[in-house]
Amino acid sequence: MKETSDVSNNRYYTYILYSLIDNGFYIGFSNNLKRRLTQHARGEVEATKNRLPVRLIHYEYFIDRTDAEAREKFLKSGYGRIQFKQILKNTLKRIESS
Repeated sequence: MKETSDVSNNRYYTYILYSLIDNGFYIGFSNNLKRRLTQHARGEVEATKNRLPVRLIHYEYFIDRTDAEAREKFLKSGYGRIQFKQILKNTLKRIESS
């Protein structure tokens, strides 16, 4: 039996950040999640630099860029926001109570 491995070397991420300043969300996409999170933390991302600190509360991994971008677009939609808030309700309760 062969060991499992990544299907592809391509890695794409859709992620959700939570701002501890304004309790809002930032939904993004990247092919290098570590680098992108570092950019957010350093204030190098225009959309979040005035909302720091932010916390990573969710991410999803894709091997296809188009799928990751479509997921980002969906999460930014009205129904997508409702869905992720429902899925992450316990995470959000924990963050908001700390």
